[in-house]
Amino acid sequence: MGKYYDLANKIVENVGGKENVAGLIHCITRLRFTLKDESKANDDVLKNMDGIVTVMKSGGQYQVVIGNHVPEVYEDVMGLLDLQETNQENKEPKNDKWLDRVIDVVSGIFQPILSIMAACGMIKGFNTLFATLGWYSATSGGYLIINAAGDALFTFLPLFLGYTAAKKFGLKPMLGLAMGAAMCYPGIQASALSANAEPLYTVLGNTMFASPVYIDFFGIPIISIDYTGTVIPVILAVWFAAKCEKLFNKFVPDLVKFFFVPMLTLLVALPVAIIFLGPIATFGSTLISEFTLAIRSFSPLLAGAIVGGTWQILVIFGMHWGFIPVYINNVMTLGYDNVMMPFFACTFATAAVVLAIFFKTKNKKMKEMAIPNFISGIFGVTEPAIYGMLLPLKTPFIISCIAGAIGGAFYGHFNFRKFIMGGMGIFELPNMMNPDGTMGNIIVALVGIAISMTVGFVLTMIFYKEPEVAVETVATDPASSDASLTEVTDTVKEIDIFSPIKGEVIALSEVEDEAFAMEILGKGAGIIPSEGKVVSPVDGTVTTLFPTLHAIGITSNDGAEILIHVGLNTVQLNGEDFTAFVEQGDKVSKGQTLLEFDIEHIQQAGYPVTTPVVVTNTASYLDVVKEEVDATERGDLLIKVTVS
Repeated sequence: MGKYYDLANKIVENVGGKENVAGLIHCITRLRFTLKDESKANDDVLKNMDGIVTVMKSGGQYQVVIGNHVPEVYEDVMGLLDLQETNQENKEPKNDKWLDRVIDVVSGIFQPILSIMAACGMIKGFNTLFATLGWYSATSGGYLIINAAGDALFTFLPLFLGYTAAKKFGLKPMLGLAMGAAMCYPGIQASALSANAEPLYTVLGNTMFASPVYIDFFGIPIISIDYTGTVIPVILAVWFAAKCEKLFNKFVPDLVKFFFVPMLTLLVALPVAIIFLGPIATFGSTLISEFTLAIRSFSPLLAGAIVGGTWQILVIFGMHWGFIPVYINNVMTLGYDNVMMPFFACTFATAAVVLAIFFKTKNKKMKEMAIPNFISGIFGVTEPAIYGMLLPLKTPFIISCIAGAIGGAFYGHFNFRKFIMGGMGIFELPNMMNPDGTMGNIIVALVGIAISMTVGFVLTMIFYKEPEVAVETVATDPASSDASLTEVTDTVKEIDIFSPIKGEVIALSEVEDEAFAMEILGKGAGIIPSEGKVVSPVDGTVTTLFPTLHAIGITSNDGAEILIHVGLNTVQLNGEDFTAFVEQGDKVSKGQTLLEFDIEHIQQAGYPVTTPVVVTNTASYLDVVKEEVDATERGDLLIKVTVS
């Protein structure tokens, strides 16, 4: 039973009951019912119901407008209906920058398991803590079972990554799972081989890559590696398997494709992965470990300062995802990570800066934002504080980086380590306990937290100045009969939103969709496109990209939440006339291409291409005003937002 179960139950009841529902999908703001008999729906009851914005009937659908949380309501409604989900999964976006593509891949593969990874890490950490405190023995059955719950994911990580990587690369997920399982197969692990025999010979001797060979593959030497707990090898293996599957699908007859394609994929991809890709990835990991350890051997303090000072910048550009394999590699190969862990200081530096802003600001909205952002920062989630407060204010962001660098330098100097993966913020502390039960490393962690928070708080209290209120007043000199003096007491702060599309500009009231025309979803403008290309109207973050690619939401670096909805009822095209060049979570710059769409095909399918561009958090501002223009080019000023 979900958060919106009661609302979902009332919606189903008032659309005529589940027996009256023939189909249901959702778009970015509304539930779209296909009803057997629309006369059975209680329009007035639904329109006046808390949690529902309005009800519309368009495109053969009965539309219940919910707002941005429609996916959660949809899940609860679907649970009450005897229907199968009909939304398509998001299509893979194109991206021309190789670094962005790498980050997208790593992010997409790890995102589905991050929460369970954090949970398992916390289980392992607390299990170690409780055993150290003497609550139970490390040899007891209770300890072993709890440790199994926490350790299974990390031991068999290639299985999980095989599944998520398969979804990312377009391979059948079960094939990816099979690849991961094969790489964890006990009979080919280095530990199992070395326990039963002497190596046949060693390849790459007298180098850092020297590797024993216990078995071969029809004469080809197999370098013995333990793949349990590894990351890069299975990702490369699944990537190669996806290429193999696509190739075999082209020439294997349909009659036997069902079993021949996966069979051939496994028979080709697994040997290539074990013989070539796995060793190459492992050698790469060895180089990374050696390089990072070399930096620390030169100056652990400097290395820690660099990591602590730049981590939040990496987060902003989404590049922090690319360093997760380094962190995991160190834990798996060394038993701990001490290279990336100085970033731990950033979490608490950010929280302290936000807390200082709370005490110093007189802005009511800023105070309301500060407390939840402080709490989430303490728990390891700093993105809301970074994007919602620190970046727009600039100086606090710089202070948080400085405080993170100082805390990171302390951590680097004192060889701060983390022994178990998982956990966030304060929940990481149990994973920092020395394996022998001593408390030295946790003491370093706590002192580093104190340093980072003190520096961040004090510097913010000293250097942060409240932004001037955006007000302009005009005063007339009574002694002058023919002139007035304009006195600007403060500068008006406005957010400029530029046109994402070339075309004819119309008022929202002219858009043939009640929810947009009545400004229920926010104020803005409508554009009738003359070209099928959408660019970013601001510098910001893609916060929503609907699976059918017809609508995209962007939050500007100033906090404006912008919805670009290409066409009306175009959700029913299931994305066939749309191409995305970004994905949810991407950082975008003004003018960067977001989407392309086929105007002619959309119109031939019977859908208007009129595109509303609205500020969905209009209520947060003094005013949102459309520019008085009849036509616009991409990048022209379209909307001005006056900040309160």
